[in-house]
Amino acid sequence: MAAPDAPHHYKFDITMTCSGCSGAVDRVLKRLEGVQKYEVSLESQTADVYAEEGLAYETVLEKIKKTGKTVVKGQKDGQSAGV
Repeated sequence: MAAPDAPHHYKFDITMTCSGCSGAVDRVLKRLEGVQKYEVSLESQTADVYAEEGLAYETVLEKIKKTGKTVVKGQKDGQSAGV
């Protein structure tokens, strides 16, 4: 999944145990303004988010955390970022 025109690529490792878990993450990303493209994978326990310039990593992280899922680690544009 590549979106070279997106200014930011955020990646999150998320503890998800079922399709309901990944569905909850999918729903918040779908509604989040500034997300150009995203992919949530239950199998790899990850969410890849391609975002516009104005959408901060911290905003995406907070939206994912509000689903009740545990974010184990994150990356902001290829660099490790706090969770």
